[in-house]
Amino acid sequence: MSSTVLRPAPPGAAPPPRATRATTPARLLPWVLLAPSLAVLVVVTGYPLVRMLWLSVHEYERAQLLGVPAPFVGLDNYAATLTDERFWAVTARSFVFMLVCVVATITAGTLVALLLMRLGRVMRLVLSVALLLAWAMPPLAAMLVWGWIFDTRYGVVNHLLTSVTGESWMGHSWLISPLSFFAVAALVIVWGAIPFVAFTLYAGFTQVPREVLEAAQLDGADGRQRFLDVQVPYVRTIYVVLIVLSMIWDLKVFTQIFVLQGIGGVTSETSTLGVYIYEMGMAQGHYGAASAIAVIFTVLMLAISAYYVRATVKEEQL
Repeated sequence: MSSTVLRPAPPGAAPPPRATRATTPARLLPWVLLAPSLAVLVVVTGYPLVRMLWLSVHEYERAQLLGVPAPFVGLDNYAATLTDERFWAVTARSFVFMLVCVVATITAGTLVALLLMRLGRVMRLVLSVALLLAWAMPPLAAMLVWGWIFDTRYGVVNHLLTSVTGESWMGHSWLISPLSFFAVAALVIVWGAIPFVAFTLYAGFTQVPREVLEAAQLDGADGRQRFLDVQVPYVRTIYVVLIVLSMIWDLKVFTQIFVLQGIGGVTSETSTLGVYIYEMGMAQGHYGAASAIAVIFTVLMLAISAYYVRATVKEEQL
């Protein structure tokens, strides 16, 4: 039996090779590959943001489009916005509308996701195709269809109500009243958002181990308890993401509100933040004030997103 004896290296011998760090070209390679995407991101996102900040501190009106220099006004546009009663009315209206849409979207999306899990293969395919068609339809095209459905004289809704109730609903306007206007707008927005929420939750629910659900059922848990105590905790992170995204999307909604206003809504009583910014800038020509409102709106979006980012970081650290 032989053994190996470790002897010290003789004097003057070269030290053993060490693991060297990556060379400079190797370290720069990821940045070189990312450079085109970063350049596009800076141009597409960075420049409009910087331009918006610049406009917000200048009194930029229609005259500046003809080459007249825009005077610097500092924070005057922000002060005027924050002291404007209509801005706060529009903001409150937008948040209330957002909360209603988010609750309705998450609730309906959850029910549809659970329905997808219960259906057979054929009916699940049919429902999935219907959801995809609703999701793929462009918002403007969808609004044209919904505008015809709620049309005052020839709308399907008024015709059905007339047939069911026996009273004449023909000529009834669903958009003249702010309450019914936002009811129609919420219906359209929730209809378009349900497919994304339903498919995302369905993918999450299918990852819940069947053994856990069966064990809960053997322990006497009914369907509601299995859903709240087993399935929801497994997809809690997905719910957080969906709620935050829905809040952002519903706060910055523009197309649906703008088109409904063109069909018959009262602009002064139905504008949300996205439409209000458009009115101040494109309609009235107050680009500096509109930019200040847009900056405040961006800060609100970042504040909402901060919770999601913080929750995501905590999940990764666990």
